[in-house]
Amino acid sequence: MNLVPEHLIIAPVLIPFIAGVVLLFFEDRARSVKAVVSICATVALLAVSVMLLRMAHTEEDSGRIAVYLLGNWPPPFAINLVLDRLSAMMLVLTALLALPSLVFSLARWHKAGVHFHTLFLLLLMGLNGAFLTGDLFNLFVFFEIMLAASYGLVLHGSGLLRVKAGLHYIAINLVASLLFLIGVALIYGVTGTLNMADLALRIPQISEANRIMLESGAAILGVAFLIKAGMWPLNFWLPATYAAAPAPSAAIFAIMSKVGIYVLLRLSLLFFGNTPDFPENMSLEILFYSGLATIGFGTAGVLASQTLGRFAGFSVLISSGTLLASLGLVHNGVTAGALFYLASSTLAISALFMLIELVERGQNMASNVLAVTMEAFGDYDEEMADEEIVGVAIPRTIAVLGTCFAACAILLAGLPPLSGFIAKFVILNALFNPDESGQAHLIPATSWWLLALLILSGLATLIAMSRSGIRTFWAPPIDTALPRVLLIEIVPVAALLCMTLVLTMQAGPVMQFMETTANSLHQPQPYIGSVLETPVTKSLPRLEENAE
Repeated sequence: MNLVPEHLIIAPVLIPFIAGVVLLFFEDRARSVKAVVSICATVALLAVSVMLLRMAHTEEDSGRIAVYLLGNWPPPFAINLVLDRLSAMMLVLTALLALPSLVFSLARWHKAGVHFHTLFLLLLMGLNGAFLTGDLFNLFVFFEIMLAASYGLVLHGSGLLRVKAGLHYIAINLVASLLFLIGVALIYGVTGTLNMADLALRIPQISEANRIMLESGAAILGVAFLIKAGMWPLNFWLPATYAAAPAPSAAIFAIMSKVGIYVLLRLSLLFFGNTPDFPENMSLEILFYSGLATIGFGTAGVLASQTLGRFAGFSVLISSGTLLASLGLVHNGVTAGALFYLASSTLAISALFMLIELVERGQNMASNVLAVTMEAFGDYDEEMADEEIVGVAIPRTIAVLGTCFAACAILLAGLPPLSGFIAKFVILNALFNPDESGQAHLIPATSWWLLALLILSGLATLIAMSRSGIRTFWAPPIDTALPRVLLIEIVPVAALLCMTLVLTMQAGPVMQFMETTANSLHQPQPYIGSVLETPVTKSLPRLEENAE
């Protein structure tokens, strides 16, 4: 057996951890050294993630499921890391967001406070560990590492609004962590194990007397993840926090809300996917309708937002609501479309958070809010607008920013031809043609509700971004200065948008990957077998001989 690929599974956890610890030994004045180490670590992380994706994506239906046993203990006692298509995809997506965000921060944000690079790398460690772990308690450990690093990144740069939003964010996530721990304790008390694959075998065998405690633990655990996913009404903290966070921090936070989605998708299908009554489970109905409510809340927030930062925060809620509603339907085709939508929306929102700082850099925010308020109440001075000079050339900086802004609007609104439209089309096609036969059949009311909200949310996004785009690029306030944008800042935004263009151009192969990933999630037997049947490596024969 070739040990190099097997040991590569732990690399996404070790690379950012080692680099982050090493940077603690350098003074904050050595910013150039810290920047070089961080960039090298992130590039290495991206390379390793791509290698792991190639390892996981094979011609087999379930793909290759690789298991790494830490400490060389046998399952289910081992602390194990599990690599499959879904975890590999999330690793690649995290690395693709991390590199542009880190490059963007080198322009100014990494100088705004201490230990930015260490916090950023530890955040990546927590994210990668959460995607790879096959154990509930270690999921909690990586969850806490991720949150602890995010606390520092939210508060990075200080400022009254940032500190206020950051303290709210810390308080809410401490409550979520407490619920997480309580849920894990209840599940362990009933089943006697925290290994995910072992839990999948033991949960169907739980007696009726212990069923209530098991379901209570699962419900409490679900609430903790729904807080992180931003489900209504547990999402009141998210728009303000993401809007107040520094731009590179908010850009990588775009995937943090997807951690809750990932865990819900993984655990629900793994623990309860084999039970006959699972598709009609009440918890799935709650998940679906809560997802619809989250889309509706995000849509109202998008229309009401008078700043681009809050608009981006509510766009995260629309993305989370769409994914939650899709997961609540438990359909292979819908799950595949949801995974495509997850990748597309996360890249677009991450690019938008960085773009917002560049767009708003030369603006007077007070005058913008006042102008929107005056227009809403009919007090806008149209004569002043008519006196503006006609035929002034648009500066190149504004032209580039406007093009990126328009691309974000098309992606988030779900308009053709970009990947946002393809993702929503795949979801709706699976909804209205569930058996893929093309024959007429009765369409449930839930499909029409999701269709209506997806269209309305896209329309609201288009209206809000058109309104902001006109005021920013076409008819800016008089006191607006031309923003000074560095090449190192606009390139990461363009790179993320180019990734969505690649998703669009390679939609066929990407959707094939998403479909095989969804099918393997809905058939968890290979995952369970691979984890529990992993042999222990006999790597210390001399010690065994001496023991004899």
